[in-house]
Amino acid sequence: MAPLRWGIVGAGKISHDFTTAVATLPKEDHQVMAISARNSESAQKFAQLHGIIKFYEGYESLAKDPNVDAVYIGAINTKHYEIGTLMLDHGKHVLCEKPLCMNEGQSKSLMAHARRKRLFLMEAIWSRFFPSYIHLKNRIDAGELGEIKAVDVEFGFPLVEVDRLRLKDLGGGTVLDLGVYTIQVSLWAFGMEPDKIIAKGKLNEERVDVEMEAQLHFPNGGIATMKCSALEQLANRAEIRGTKGTMTLHDFWCPVSLTDIDGSKKEFTLPKAPHTFNYQNSCGLRFEAEETRRCINAGLLESAVVPHSESTLIARIQDEIRRQIGVQFPEDAHFKV
Repeated sequence: MAPLRWGIVGAGKISHDFTTAVATLPKEDHQVMAISARNSESAQKFAQLHGIIKFYEGYESLAKDPNVDAVYIGAINTKHYEIGTLMLDHGKHVLCEKPLCMNEGQSKSLMAHARRKRLFLMEAIWSRFFPSYIHLKNRIDAGELGEIKAVDVEFGFPLVEVDRLRLKDLGGGTVLDLGVYTIQVSLWAFGMEPDKIIAKGKLNEERVDVEMEAQLHFPNGGIATMKCSALEQLANRAEIRGTKGTMTLHDFWCPVSLTDIDGSKKEFTLPKAPHTFNYQNSCGLRFEAEETRRCINAGLLESAVVPHSESTLIARIQDEIRRQIGVQFPEDAHFKV
């Protein structure tokens, strides 16, 4: 079977990490063919570092490249919908960085477009493909934790000076940047939709949230308690408690270790990569790349691990949390559910 031929959208830090992670996968399965960025210089520099043959200024040339099957979108949040639509229009499968779009309306519109075009689309919630997540999910599915009753998760770093988090016109805020992780792990553990959401937060001068605390209440009486912060370093772990036992994911958004039901610690190693990564455990991005290839080869339009229904629900919860804490984006007026 021919390799999946990738195009990379955006020459920033996360795109570097994704491309470096893909380089750890077999060449007969994955090849990065082209990179596009807002300016030619950064695209060329990226291409030279990663040994990519083609580089483009702007995104349309990449969308039209016949040697690209699928694209990874690593651009800023506010560009996801526009670039995703462009790539689908030109027949490309899409793996898009989280959040999929700015709100539920945009997300549903993009997913409907992918289905019309009969193309694969997935929100890049890489966490769920880590071996530690799979190990824990197997325990849950086998009933070893009993009924899930609580998820306690927090995610925070000092990020107040980081533009993508600080600025409204870049789609900033902890709900979209960090909250997507705390929401997804809560939904993944409970396996159901919450029936009540309670949230509070702190906003900066841009009226963007720099801290968020929320509870998701589930129909079985369980509660997920979440905290996200751009003001301070938090514990960054997810504790999943059931009626029969507890397990903890350490560095839960990219965990290479967990505390098992018997209290023992399990470690999962990542392979060596050709370049240094910008972010922690970014080699784990290889798992979502491989899931994309597997789904496309199987003729699937979505992954069962991060299905469209889940991305819709995550966006809906983010919208409700933002509504409660008073964060609005221009996109909210244009894309109503």
